[in-house]
Amino acid sequence: MRICLIFNPAARGERASRWAPHLRQFERDCVLRPTEAPGAARALARSAVLEGFDTVVAAGGDGTVNEVLNGIAAVPGGLCQTRLGVLPMGTINVFARELGIPYEPSVAWRTILDGIERRVDLPLVELSGCHGTETRHFIQLAGAGLDARAVELVSWRLKKKLGMAAYIFAAIQAYCGRTHTLKVESAGSTYSGEAVLVGNGQLYGGNHAVFYRAKQDDGLLDVCVLRRVTALMLAQASLAVLTGNWSKITGVDYVQTAEFKATGATRTPLELEGDSAGELPAAFRIAHYKARVLAPLHSLGARGRLGA
Repeated sequence: MRICLIFNPAARGERASRWAPHLRQFERDCVLRPTEAPGAARALARSAVLEGFDTVVAAGGDGTVNEVLNGIAAVPGGLCQTRLGVLPMGTINVFARELGIPYEPSVAWRTILDGIERRVDLPLVELSGCHGTETRHFIQLAGAGLDARAVELVSWRLKKKLGMAAYIFAAIQAYCGRTHTLKVESAGSTYSGEAVLVGNGQLYGGNHAVFYRAKQDDGLLDVCVLRRVTALMLAQASLAVLTGNWSKITGVDYVQTAEFKATGATRTPLELEGDSAGELPAAFRIAHYKARVLAPLHSLGARGRLGA
């Protein structure tokens, strides 16, 4: 097995510092390639596929995973040829949590060497870019409206110091700012709200099972349209964090669909995997192909997130 490990040397937080001494130890089993700038992981992953690596590992947060995934997908047939591995090194890696990948470096590395291959649904989004329609893949989550505005407002310096708490401060700023009005159209039905969250797995923002009906291999996207983001809803969300009972939050339309379109009445930002990705309008759908992903032997398929 030929492995290329792409890692983000600028990943922040205590977890990243724990990973640093382990990366060189992994070098006997793989080729290490560090990123040097935002977007570099995508180019490195594309090159790795063209060079014939059958496994490309994303070591970092969800943003690094997204770049590596899109790099693999950029090569015709790349997703059939190459498996995606994930090592959670960074502020947060929701996809790693979804797969049940351990956060201990040496244990997580065993997932790459001894893990099993799973076939995971691969959502994609089409949006207007500077050069016409742009297509991007994501594998765990996306959002538009309040959620994406919070991502735009995250302070790099605060993220460096506080990690996930920086997103909480940004969310408060977004809540106090301009309201976004958006529409979601799916299978002849229309839903209106101030934010939309899109999940391919159950988890959002950490260990929070917001998309509580989701399975990663059912051919469906789980879409939560927040009709109005109010203080009451935020209080309910805080309680849900403590109890894990997200189904009790009111004012949310929960839709499962293979495809939908989202539009905004005014400029409405979009995020993919926790990174700003543009703005609405955008069309979402499940691709006809799947991603080959390495998961632990004790993968969370038993809990319904990831089937065999």
